[in-house]
Amino acid sequence: MKRLFTLLLAALMLAGCGKQGDYTPTGDGLTIDETEVGVVIPTTQNGEQQDLTMPCYVDVTMNPLQCTDYTNRAFISLLYQGLFAVSREYAVEPMLCGKYSMAGDMKSYVFYVDEAARFSDGSVVRAADVAATLREARKSSYYGGRFLHVTSISETEDGGVCIELDTACENLPILLDIPIIKESELEAQHPVGTGAYILDSTGKEWLLRRNTNWWCKAQLPINTPTIVLAKAYSNQQIRDDFQFSELNLVCADPCTDRYTDYRCDYELWGCESGVFTYIAFSDMSNVFENAQLRAALTYAIDRDRLSESIYRGFGKSATLPASPNSPYYNKGLAERYGYDPEKFQQALQDSGKEGKQIVFLVNSDDSLRVRAARQVADQLTQCGLVVVMKELSGKAYTSAIEKREFDLYMGQTKLSANMDLSAFFMPSGKLSLGGVANSSTYNLCLQALENHGNYYTLHQQIMDQGRLCPVLFCSQALYASRGVVTGLSPARDNLFWYSIGKTMEKAFIRE
Repeated sequence: MKRLFTLLLAALMLAGCGKQGDYTPTGDGLTIDETEVGVVIPTTQNGEQQDLTMPCYVDVTMNPLQCTDYTNRAFISLLYQGLFAVSREYAVEPMLCGKYSMAGDMKSYVFYVDEAARFSDGSVVRAADVAATLREARKSSYYGGRFLHVTSISETEDGGVCIELDTACENLPILLDIPIIKESELEAQHPVGTGAYILDSTGKEWLLRRNTNWWCKAQLPINTPTIVLAKAYSNQQIRDDFQFSELNLVCADPCTDRYTDYRCDYELWGCESGVFTYIAFSDMSNVFENAQLRAALTYAIDRDRLSESIYRGFGKSATLPASPNSPYYNKGLAERYGYDPEKFQQALQDSGKEGKQIVFLVNSDDSLRVRAARQVADQLTQCGLVVVMKELSGKAYTSAIEKREFDLYMGQTKLSANMDLSAFFMPSGKLSLGGVANSSTYNLCLQALENHGNYYTLHQQIMDQGRLCPVLFCSQALYASRGVVTGLSPARDNLFWYSIGKTMEKAFIRE
């Protein structure tokens, strides 16, 4: 009787409509089996087993090193595994890695593959596969930024993979959740993986089939034997098929201008994408040459309003240049730089810049970012500046950046999981647009990589000297028909995150 009451109570809690902007999934707390909370095999009304159905662009590669489409990447974590896995709270856990060592100067690591690890065809995962995959990932647009400080990747005589860096790095494993594939399949469209499911594209209908010989036998948040991959054509078609047809589990990106609203009954999980939206300054600005005024800009930005009105609640306000979900984000420090327009107005008066005209540059290829920039421009206007929007695309935008034809620009980039800001401040850094490179700040970036505690010092300098003005971090949305899945804890690049019970402490080799 007690168990029946628990199920009825859970059902009542799930009876409302899905709500966007709440990152706590409405499915949490549903108890199906007291020994396997969160593992559900969906069934029809007749009690027959029901397949999960997800969208898939069949003409888009599923090679995890090449695929950049979030629809297909949604199920990649079911097919592939990395040396490590990273949770939504940025905790690191060994996956394919059995053990690893780190040199005393933290500039060299050696990783060894778990002896039990196997690809889905039964073949052993070799050090050569890991090394080849990482070298290929280093060249990719999706993972390449993680290797900024990596100088070499090689195999060792004792069967390990050695990664050497140009600076000390206390937590390199957090960057190594990159899916490992065979050395012989680096260019394959559908390479063999080591995950819990196997892609079957031989029939009319593409399927993910549960690998009954999966090497690690871990418990997943889903346990259906088959996942149907329905052919996708567009975001609108995916949305319509979820609302009115066969789809019951889809990933969407509300922080892009291609998103279409979902208006039906659903369960919803938010999943951080790592995409960072920020405002940067030109080093040739006659208005923001004043460091105190640059530092005060943070007070003029109503980030919560931006998140709700432009990013549909899927942009998480950030006053520091790190994800608020990461361990590097100090909430006490962040509170110092929150929305307070009177402080910015006072800084304008003190600097003698009140009523001055500024040029605010934004890339017009991203209409969502344009709308966000326009709202920021309105907020700056209300504080006492005259803002001229410059909305340019393609080469015109790039040229304006290079020629410093702006005072402010709104940028966007995907930060790696260790929140490394080196590319902003190093000489000729990829993100040092407008002349934001700074040797002092770059040195603090390196110190933060060496010691996590130094992120506080780095962020404090960035904010107090007005090196950057963080705005928000974007999230994707995972929609599911009610009762299909529960207990999900979606992480970056791993919507179906799961643990296999390993710990970093036990995997670490102490010399």
